[in-house]
Amino acid sequence: MPVYEYICLKCKEKFSLLQSLHPAEKNTECPRCSSRDVKKVISSFCCGSGGKDSPSDVASAPRFGGGG
Repeated sequence: MPVYEYICLKCKEKFSLLQSLHPAEKNTECPRCSSRDVKKVISSFCCGSGGKDSPSDVASAPRFGGGG
């Protein structure tokens, strides 16, 4: 399940929730004030390329095989 970020339009609290793939905003409550007047916000993320300039050692990274 993915993590979604929201902002409460009533108290301005920003919070994250682990939810199903297609959560309904109308059913999402602010953990601070319990308002359902929330809006999903775009989350930032980070990823590495694993190239020669990358600080991580790709050769020692764990490998994940396909399930089957």
